[in-house]
Amino acid sequence: MSPILNRRSAFTAALTAALLVPALAACGSSDKKDSGAAASPSANASASAGPKAANLTVLAASSLTDVFKTAGAAYEKAHPGTKVTFSFAGSQELAAQVKQGAPADALVTADTKTMDGLKAETNDPAIITKNRLVIAAGKGNPFKVDKLKDLADTKLKVVLAAPEVPVGRYSKQILDAQKIEVKPVSQEPNVRAVLSKVELGEADAGLVYKTDTIKSGDKVSVVDIPDAENAVASYPAATLKASKNAEAAAAFVAWLSTPEAQKILQDAGFQKV
Repeated sequence: MSPILNRRSAFTAALTAALLVPALAACGSSDKKDSGAAASPSANASASAGPKAANLTVLAASSLTDVFKTAGAAYEKAHPGTKVTFSFAGSQELAAQVKQGAPADALVTADTKTMDGLKAETNDPAIITKNRLVIAAGKGNPFKVDKLKDLADTKLKVVLAAPEVPVGRYSKQILDAQKIEVKPVSQEPNVRAVLSKVELGEADAGLVYKTDTIKSGDKVSVVDIPDAENAVASYPAATLKASKNAEAAAAFVAWLSTPEAQKILQDAGFQKV
């Protein structure tokens, strides 16, 4: 072959090689991008991320007022972006709100009976804690109340919760079991109202949950009721079927049974499930 042809062949081969290198590099780059996207850290994080942040409204029994404020703050700290707003009232009032379609995401009552009456509006509930009743007597216990039978004294101004309220129903249950007849001077819509009457001196004694008296200090004298004469109040929690934040609501209700939430409840005097 002539020198001229050799030079032409060499030039053609070099040009072909120069054109092929960028093409191959582009293919290799494309393969790497595809492989990298499949194992993208952000994609993995998204797949394992918890529920999206949300503004939750939780309807809760009055006796949970103080402890749930602490629990809500702890939950928000552990779940940045999520806001938990509580609405406290007697369980029977909360049930009425739910049936009327009040916008909310979860419900916690002070008894299973109220929750059982809302099966059409709630998802499956779970018991998160328990409580017991005590006698709240006036400051210094001037009437020397030391047992349930003392509440039958007609000289005492005794206040109870209405029988429609869980604590009122528990009160009636334990008084009836001991065949004690009490004529209350008033029947209140929730346990906090009962305690307030005693704290203000408007009543001499009343039946309330043990946890409600913790922050009363010396405003009331607490008289324990023996287990054999007492009643156990169970607190079920459930998400509402009408919630617009179903995933976030379910996460909060599930959190109430975690060790962190249980410690907060037990530190406030509630009992372990």
